[in-house]
Amino acid sequence: MDGRGMDARKERILRAIIDDYILTAMPVGSRTISRKYETNLSSATIRNEMSDLEELGYLAQPHVSAGRVPSHKAYRLYVDQLLGRSHMDEDLAARQYFSQRVRQMEDVITSAAQAISEITRYTAVVMMPKQLELRISCLQLVPMPRGNALLVIVTDTGAIQDTVIKVSEKLDGDALYAISRSLTERLAGRTLQEVQEMLGAYARMMGSDARVLEGIASLAAQMEKQNATDTLTVGGSHNILNYPEYSDVEKARSFLSVLEEKNRLLSLLSGSESAFTVRIGSETGIDEMMDCSVVTASYQVGAGHRGAIGVIGPTRMDYGKVLSALSAIGNALTEMLGE
Repeated sequence: MDGRGMDARKERILRAIIDDYILTAMPVGSRTISRKYETNLSSATIRNEMSDLEELGYLAQPHVSAGRVPSHKAYRLYVDQLLGRSHMDEDLAARQYFSQRVRQMEDVITSAAQAISEITRYTAVVMMPKQLELRISCLQLVPMPRGNALLVIVTDTGAIQDTVIKVSEKLDGDALYAISRSLTERLAGRTLQEVQEMLGAYARMMGSDARVLEGIASLAAQMEKQNATDTLTVGGSHNILNYPEYSDVEKARSFLSVLEEKNRLLSLLSGSESAFTVRIGSETGIDEMMDCSVVTASYQVGAGHRGAIGVIGPTRMDYGKVLSALSAIGNALTEMLGE
């Protein structure tokens, strides 16, 4: 840790106070520090150092006779030191949670939110980015009875969409396979918008089989509309109720109301371009989260699309564990959904 007016002893004492407060949610006194962390220092010496830390703005004293609690300034210093590490240990539990790969995008995102919330015991949020540049990876037509075919489109994010379309009864399995291969060669790497524009020209060439292209254009338009905005999934929303800071009913209700207003959370996650972003208390810009911290990280989806994952918890959250979990889940998502 590095802060103005701080020497090595003050840094150790401040770190001990933060660590103990994270664990107990109780103001920390000099005797606790002397007994559990700095056994070679007297309580009087530690009290003097704590007074200095309070004057520097790193500690607050809720009551005259109580111990001290870390300020947002202290958490900021603590988090900046964690972010400065060159290597962040991956949480083994995250890897184990993702051992079974799931195919559908919605399942991946839901599983990620559940994994983060279960590992950290805080509230998790996962944002899938709007994908206006979503690109076709593969297209397949599967024959069905009575002049129908199942149209399957796979994008560069691994997302799969399908629909049943009408085709000429003259088109057997071999003919549909040939059409699938031909269209995949022409459309692979194209955005959904480009595909819709190109299909108009192809339809004029295919005559009575233009229904195939109309079905593809319709599904592409539907996929583009679905992916026009960011989407947010919340996991473990009630985890916050396990912490004494939110034992007050009104305070808990205010927090849960923010989770329902997803646009406010999306504004926090949409700016997560760096490896990790930590917003403490007022830095969130949300009044109902003045006693919360929001830690976010980014991951890659497909060819250049970026999403975000995050954890919301009390300002005394276990930042080390949270950063480790987000690193592991972010890497797992990038491996599963990246190019």
